[in-house]
Amino acid sequence: MPDSRPHPSDGASADTTALLLCGARLTDGRIVDVRLSGGRIEAVGTAGSLTAAHSSRVDLGGFLLLPAPAEPHAHSDTALTADAAGPLTYGPEDVQRRATEAALLQLGHGATALRSHVRIGDVQGLDPLEGVLEAGRSLRGLAELTAVAVPRLLTGAAGADGLAMLRDAVKMGASVVGGCPDLDPDPAGYVEAVLEIAVEHGCHVDLHTDGGDPARLARLASMAGGLRPGVAIGPCAGLARLPHEVAVRAADLLAAAGVSVICLPQGGCAAVDQRGTAPVRLLRAAGVRVAAGSGALRDAANPVGRGDPLEAAFLLASQSGLRAGQAYEAVSAAAREAMGMPEVRVEAGFPAELLAVRGERIEGVLSLAYSRVVIHRGRVVARTSAVREYCDSAAAVALDLPRQGRPDPGP
Repeated sequence: MPDSRPHPSDGASADTTALLLCGARLTDGRIVDVRLSGGRIEAVGTAGSLTAAHSSRVDLGGFLLLPAPAEPHAHSDTALTADAAGPLTYGPEDVQRRATEAALLQLGHGATALRSHVRIGDVQGLDPLEGVLEAGRSLRGLAELTAVAVPRLLTGAAGADGLAMLRDAVKMGASVVGGCPDLDPDPAGYVEAVLEIAVEHGCHVDLHTDGGDPARLARLASMAGGLRPGVAIGPCAGLARLPHEVAVRAADLLAAAGVSVICLPQGGCAAVDQRGTAPVRLLRAAGVRVAAGSGALRDAANPVGRGDPLEAAFLLASQSGLRAGQAYEAVSAAAREAMGMPEVRVEAGFPAELLAVRGERIEGVLSLAYSRVVIHRGRVVARTSAVREYCDSAAAVALDLPRQGRPDPGP
């Protein structure tokens, strides 16, 4: 179901300052200048062809310019807690601090839009959601952080409170409803309740499922199909543990339902026995829209999570067999589509949500993406610069290589 509400990245409140990106390389090999204004790409021309009058300049010589990635599956309320001493606190102030720090970390990697799943109910009530929503407000102009309200139960007597709280969460500002139907005694009833609220309030839907039960997954897909394309499910790692023919039938059902699958190649956000990555090539072959997210960011579920979209793309290319361009698309165009956000291309008229990474080809960028320039709503919001230096002993070893019978490294 398309999201009719305006997105900040649509440019309504964008910075009006013009910015000229000079000498950037595109994925097709062209070297171009790109002029940004009003939060959008105003013009793209050959290097040196665009004027810089009344514009700030950014030299992107040696950088590959890409549509900015997005993070479709974060957990901001628990992020950065792996080393926390004592019980985890969920007060609004604590959650806001963690969510803000995590979002800035991910922004530095290039993600200018983030969707965070936030648990509501139990003893924490709506406090974690309040914290994440406040973090989103504090980040305006730097990144766009939206929240998915995730209740534990929605059916039976125990689920009545969760249902009421989910409605309150939407009124507070959660723009997506979701949760994990597999944990409810009545998974189909859980999904039905989520979809009902989504229709009432015009929300997108984002559901957690391991996907290890093909019958349950088929039921979920058939129920959610009526809301396409506003439904995402993930991480569906259990599909990779099914017999091939069973997984193929499940993929066909997901494709027919029109839902997006958000996989988590960096390790997921669940128990160790549910780790893994959905079979992305099988899903893509069936016609399923597949996006990739990071999942847990240094919390109990994944103490070493990085929250880097380029790492997710690297893993899709190195372990799941996608071509580098396909892997990057999963964390950029496909992720934005799954989040209901406008398409981004490095072409005039599109939103100025861009990532410049030092390198010449997408393959190299996914391997060694150290230096980055992040652009949100037409202005630079983050820079990462990496400088590699060798000590004297390393230089001596390099200079000694020819005498050891190894190839001369050249000048």
